Amino acid sequence: MFSFRGCGRWVAASLTKQHHPSSRFSGDSAAPWTPHFDVVVIGGGHAGTEAAAAAARCGSRTLLLTHRVDTIGQMSCNPSFGGIGKGHLMREVDALDGLCSRICDQSGVHYKVLNRRKGPAVWGLRAQIDRKLYKQNMQKEILNTPLLTVQEGAVEDLILAEPEPEHTGKYRVSGVVLVNGSTVYAESVVLTTGTFLRGMIVIGLEMHPAGRLGDQPSIGLAQTLEKLGFVVGRLKTGTPPRIAKESINFSILNKQTPDNPSIPFSFINETVWIKPEDQLPCYLTHTNPQVDEIVLENLHLNCHIKETTKGPRYCPSIESKVLRFPNRLHQVWLEPEGMDSDLIYPQGLSVTLPAELQEKMITCIRGLEKAKMIQPGYGVQYDYLDPRQITPSLETHLVQRLFFAGQINGTTGYEEAAAQGVIAGINASLRVRHKPPFVISRTEGYIGVLIDDLTTLGTNEPYRMFTSRAEFRLSLRPDNADSRLTFRGYKEAGCVSQQRYERATWMKSSLEEGISVLKSIEFPSSKWKNLIPEASISIGKSLPLSHI
Repeated sequence: MFSFRGCGRWVAASLTKQHHPSSRFSGDSAAPWTPHFDVVVIGGGHAGTEAAAAAARCGSRTLLLTHRVDTIGQMSCNPSFGGIGKGHLMREVDALDGLCSRICDQSGVHYKVLNRRKGPAVWGLRAQIDRKLYKQNMQKEILNTPLLTVQEGAVEDLILAEPEPEHTGKYRVSGVVLVNGSTVYAESVVLTTGTFLRGMIVIGLEMHPAGRLGDQPSIGLAQTLEKLGFVVGRLKTGTPPRIAKESINFSILNKQTPDNPSIPFSFINETVWIKPEDQLPCYLTHTNPQVDEIVLENLHLNCHIKETTKGPRYCPSIESKVLRFPNRLHQVWLEPEGMDSDLIYPQGLSVTLPAELQEKMITCIRGLEKAKMIQPGYGVQYDYLDPRQITPSLETHLVQRLFFAGQINGTTGYEEAAAQGVIAGINASLRVRHKPPFVISRTEGYIGVLIDDLTTLGTNEPYRMFTSRAEFRLSLRPDNADSRLTFRGYKEAGCVSQQRYERATWMKSSLEEGISVLKSIEFPSSKWKNLIPEASISIGKSLPLSHI
C-alpha cells in the first residue's frame, strides 16, 4: 500500500480560532476506536450525511469523518429545500429511506407547492427551513444511527493499493490518512467535500482560503486527486447578505402565505410538524435602477465577477443579473431563517461587492430602506472533478472503490447533493459485499437523470435539476416515487427499512384495488353523459370508466 503524502492538509479549523478535534461516536459504535471500517465517508454536509446513513442502513460499518461534528447538517446557503425538479429529488431520496425529507418535515417553517398552474407531474414541493432546528434534528438522527460512527478529523491523503484485476481502474483505495498522521482503513471511501477543495472566499477585492465562512479549505486532498490524474475544474457560487428582521418594513411588501394544508416531503408522514396558521410568511420586493447603478459603478471593486470561472446559471449573483439583463427589476424574496431567528435571507440578492457597498445597495430596495446588514454576502470559488470520470454508481473510473458525491461532481444545491449521497453510500456498501451496483436509469427517476447527465455529458457550470431535463417527466411524478424506487431499494440494496417497505406495499395494493374497482364500473354511455356532462361521450354503447 502507498499514499500521496505531503500533499497538504484539510484542517477543519475556524479562520479565527483553532478548533481541536474530539472523539465523538454515534449509534452502536461507542466502543474503542477501530481503525478499519467497511465504508468511510469524508464530509458531513448534505451529500455526506446521506451517504453515511445509506451505507449504514445497508449493513456496512461506516465512519463519517467531518472537520466539526457541530456543523453536521448545516445549511450553508439558502434556508430552504425543494422546488421545481428539486422536490422530485427530495421524494426520491425519501423513497430510498434517506434522511433530509423526514428532517425537513420536522424543521420547516413555511411549506408551499410550486408550479400548481401545471399538472401534478411537474409540481415542486418546497419548504422554508429553520436552520437551527434542521441541524439539531439531523445531528440527532446521524448520532443515533446504528453501525455509524462519527469522528472529528482532518483528512490529508488517501491510502492506495494494487487494483483488483477483474475491475477497471489504475488504483484501489484502502483508507485515508488524517492530518495527525493516523490512518483509517476502509473497503470503500466516499468523498463529499462540497466547496472545500482549494476553496477561496471572495468579498470585493479581498480573497482568502476557506471552504466556507469560518472553515479552512482542503488543499492537500485537492492536490492528491490532481496528482492521481483526475481532471480538475473550477466553479464558483455565492450567498446573499443576512439582514436583521426588525429593521425591515414588511407592511409595504407583498406577503406570501404557506399552503393549507401543507404537503410533507416524506411518504411516511401524513402531516408536517407545524400547523399552517403557525408557519411564517415570506415577502417579495424588487431591485430598482439605483441597485443597477451601484453594481455597474463598482464592478472594478469585485474580483469575483471578473473571474472566468463559471457560476450557477439559474441562481446568479445580482451583479450577473444586472449585466445580463440591464434595466430590469429583479425579484428579491425575503425568507425567514427560523422560528426564533432574527435573520432574513434575501433570496435573489447574492452579491460579492465590498461590505459597505452591499449595505448601500440593500437600503435602496423597497422595504429595506432602514435595513441592518448582519453578515455580508460573499462568493466561493472551489475545485470540482469532471463527472465523466465516474460511473453511474458514482465510483471513479481511475480509483476502484472511491466514490464522489455532491458539489465535487459539479452540481449545486442541497437536493442534488443529497440524491448523489444516497446513491454513493448504497453503492459503496454494495461494493464491499461484492454485489452489483444500484443504478437508477433516466426512465426510473430524476436521480437517474441527474447522474446520467453528469456521467455522460459532464458540466462546466454548476448543474441544477429541473423538470425540463427529464424526458419521462409525465410518469416520474413526485407522488409515485415510492412505487418507483422503494421496492428496488429494499430488494436490491437493502437500504429501505421493513416499516417503509410494508407501508409502500400497503399503498401499492390499495391503489391496485382502487383501480380494479374503478375498471369494474360500467354504464351505458347515456348515463355517463348525464353523470359527466362536460365529457365528450358518443351515445350508443356501454363504456367502462377507464374509457371515459
